[in-house]
Amino acid sequence: MKSILIKNALLTATMDDRGLEFQGGHIFIQDGVITSIGAEPLSTIADKIIDASGMLVLPGFINTHHHLYQSLTRNIPLMQDQPLFAWLTNHYEVWRELTEEAVRISTATGLLELMKSGVTTSSDHLYLFPRKTSPLLIDAEIQTASELGIRFQPTRGSMSLGKSKGGLPPDDTVQTEGEIRKDTLRLIKKYHDASGGAMVRLSLAPCSPFSVTPELMRETAVFAKDNNLMIHTHLAETLDEERFCLQQYGMRPVEYIRSLGWLTDNSWYAHSVHLNDEEIREMGSANVGVSHCPTSNMRLGSGIARIKELLDSGVKVSLGVDGSASNDSGNMLMEIRNTMLISRLRESQHWLTARDVVSMATRGGAQVLGRDDIGQLSPGKCADICMFDMNRLEYAGGMSDPLAALVFSVRTAPVDYLFINGQIVIKDGFTQIKEESLISDHNRISQTMIEQAQQKTGISFMTHKEIEKS
Repeated sequence: MKSILIKNALLTATMDDRGLEFQGGHIFIQDGVITSIGAEPLSTIADKIIDASGMLVLPGFINTHHHLYQSLTRNIPLMQDQPLFAWLTNHYEVWRELTEEAVRISTATGLLELMKSGVTTSSDHLYLFPRKTSPLLIDAEIQTASELGIRFQPTRGSMSLGKSKGGLPPDDTVQTEGEIRKDTLRLIKKYHDASGGAMVRLSLAPCSPFSVTPELMRETAVFAKDNNLMIHTHLAETLDEERFCLQQYGMRPVEYIRSLGWLTDNSWYAHSVHLNDEEIREMGSANVGVSHCPTSNMRLGSGIARIKELLDSGVKVSLGVDGSASNDSGNMLMEIRNTMLISRLRESQHWLTARDVVSMATRGGAQVLGRDDIGQLSPGKCADICMFDMNRLEYAGGMSDPLAALVFSVRTAPVDYLFINGQIVIKDGFTQIKEESLISDHNRISQTMIEQAQQKTGISFMTHKEIEKS
């Protein structure tokens, strides 16, 4: 039995039902599970003792929406100033060059970036499967996540509505319903773990109303209910999407997904920016989840989501960094901060506090992913913990409230300790990953994809330097 004792923290915030916060005290871990936690000292002998003096201790953050492969196409000049539909249309030309190696490298890059900002569990939405590449892209993601030691809840994404049928993506990046169904069954049989403390658990995620047929959406909802799976999709992200749904289906996005059987308590949606009062009430009554992605919403000019109203209505709300071509980062601390700040652009009754947004990044994430074993520091929960040394220049003068200091101020260093399932995967800000080699491979693959897309399409994806030369 391996045991760890964490003691003497500057502040521990449990994010549990009691909202307990305490100084000093202890967290005792046995075999990857928290067995004791409290404000009192603990004299029990442990295999490892960590002195958390000067540190803020929190549940590990949970990222509920990402497209890890998109880190290969950050801030391409052509797409830097485009709204969603134009941004997507141009990116598809580069993404159709995706390979299995590209997915492995981008998964490692994206997950490591998340981990260094305190993330212990991440979802991912991989929905693009170019015809010419390996069909084992999600396998590559899962294997890479396992090597990193992060808790992973990938979604089997899908697109079945290509350009020739009125959709947005190129035809050679979509699949038939039969292909999607067959691969979904294979992945669930091979990887899905429904047990408590699972390191890999799959969900299903048709991409969006403008890239998936209604038949696939309906079939996914029924299959997920029958097999106790979570379902995920983009919803009400932009006004373009709203116009598309009105033109194609004669309904607004929420009404459309309701007609497909998707307003259910096992569903969660990315963005959900453009909602009216009745739609928010309906989503709350259905006990759905929302992954709030404020940085992406700002980056693409999509709008400001009505998070306070969603929370007040009973919607489960979490945070997602979204793809690293619409963020263009995978830093959860930045997402937490932006969530609080963007709420302050609304009337004061809709403002979010520092504790609101940390709760969304922890227990909110667990609720949205349908999990009761993570997201809190309490006995019986998985020992997924992030620890931040607050004796840093950027927090000087902010120790009247260390938790708020982490949110209000901009951290310039990685997490100091990251525990996942009781294992220390980051210590003193360092991992065992050879980052220099990873970065080199990532940049090589990114450049190759862009060059190939440019040669095949004639579209200029040039860097600013090349533009200046021309």
